[in-house]
Amino acid sequence: MTQTNSLLSTAKLGDIDIANRVVMAPMTRNRADPDGTPNDIMRDYYAQRASAGLIVAEGTWPVAAGQAYNRQPGIETEQHIAGWRAVTDAVHQAGGKIVLQIMHAGRIGSHHIKGENVATVAPSAIQARGEVHTDSAGMQPFDMPVELSTQEVWQVIEEHRQAAENALKAGFDGVELHCTSGYLPMQFLCSDSNQRTDEFGGSVEGRVKFAVECLRAMATVFGAGCVGLRMNPGNRFNDTKDADPEQSHIALLDEVADLNLGYLHMMRAPIESIDAFKIGRERFIGSLIINDGFDANLAAQAINNKEADAVSFARHYVSNPDFVKRIAADLPLTKFDRKTLYTPGAAGYSDYPNA
Repeated sequence: MTQTNSLLSTAKLGDIDIANRVVMAPMTRNRADPDGTPNDIMRDYYAQRASAGLIVAEGTWPVAAGQAYNRQPGIETEQHIAGWRAVTDAVHQAGGKIVLQIMHAGRIGSHHIKGENVATVAPSAIQARGEVHTDSAGMQPFDMPVELSTQEVWQVIEEHRQAAENALKAGFDGVELHCTSGYLPMQFLCSDSNQRTDEFGGSVEGRVKFAVECLRAMATVFGAGCVGLRMNPGNRFNDTKDADPEQSHIALLDEVADLNLGYLHMMRAPIESIDAFKIGRERFIGSLIINDGFDANLAAQAINNKEADAVSFARHYVSNPDFVKRIAADLPLTKFDRKTLYTPGAAGYSDYPNA
């Protein structure tokens, strides 16, 4: 236990007090009802993991146009708000803290998921290469997106503010903007997917503006100290390409410096030429959460070495609801069943036992 004492110590991420420095990372698990409403098994799943210092709930669409996957939760309707309220109440009753990751998928999606009358939108009318699983038609190519007008971009920013307001009604302790994995904020950020010539395109200053304005809008609801930013420089998922990903992400961090955000949630860069954690430490003034490839001992070393304020874990939380207890008592971890990561129902989701 002594090796991991620092990981189990209290901390503050922006304006959010946490009981330990173990963060549950957001993980898409595809367990919501077909209309995106969180349900009882989601309530149980998150409540079981409430001993984390902070839970970052899975990527959640702000409006139907932003949905990427079947059975992905939303935060648009009163039903969504009520479903999430049951989740946050259960987490809080168990002594935990939980923030919602707002995720607009942009061009990553299909009309087989969102419905024929819901447009797929993007910074530019450039189709992403790749496919997505749909419950109704199997694997399908991503839709050809419609380019947003300048006025429509501002409307999508307003939709992020409204999503934050809905998250506040649902009882969340904060919100996090998903700005990686090829979703809409990263589509604006990257030179390959953003070919605009208005204020939201062209130079890197234009390409970072969408994410900056979304964060600014979300902060008007929660206060900036309860708003986080998730980044992963060099991420190529969902056909993501940028001429200079390191400089683009640095430019984004420089632009948000005066917002005084609560935290930066930085994933390890998938390419060796970029030190994402160093970028986070040097360019972000505020709390830093780092993610990817950590076990408890490596995470504690990072805390001890002042490399981060907290460490987030994903795969360990799939099958170890009492992960913090297992760290504290040096107990073995349960392996997860890969076959049930995204299947409907409680199996492989809320049925993993405590130690």
